Parts: sequence; structure tokens; C-alpha cells
Amino acid sequence: MARASAAKRVNGKLHYRGKTFRGFNKPQKSSSKNKDMEVLAKKGDEIKVVQFGDPNMSVKSNRAENKKSYCARSSGIKGANDKFSANYWSRKNWKC
Repeated sequence: MARASAAKRVNGKLHYRGKTFRGFNKPQKSSSKNKDMEVLAKKGDEIKVVQFGDPNMSVKSNRAENKKSYCARSSGIKGANDKFSANYWSRKNWKC
């Protein structure tokens, strides 16, 4: 975890370790080919880039049975309430 502060740009976006983010704790599409989404997570003074989601998988979160199944499976996984875990952001994206 980094204790460094992210530098704010003039246009209101954050620049952290060579990447640009809309703000803290705001998921966005990833520039990486390995993950679908990324977020600049912040807890207190700590900052971390969290990447989550499979870029090769189509997500049908608008179907009720898919959402129910995903939310039931992911609630018991470690990190469901930790902003520095991919599970937290994935669940938030699905609105569990």
C-alpha cells in the first residue's frame, strides 16, 4: 500500500503512477488487457490501484437470476468489505 498522495491535475482528474483516474473510489474501464475494470481505492491515507473483472467474459448483470447467483456466491469470499480487494469492487459493480 502506498502512503503517497496522488497529484491532482488541472482538469480535476488524478494522476497516479502513470495512470489517470476520475477520482478516488470511482471504477473505470481498465487500460490493461488483463482486467476489465480498475479503481484508485483510498482508505484513510493509503492508496492502491485495484483491478478486477475478466475482459473476455460477457456480464449479464441485468438478468435477475444471474445477479442473485453471483451475489450469493461472492458474499462469503474474503474481502467482501475491504476497499482494497477486487471482490469488493466487483460486488459494488453488480450492486449486491
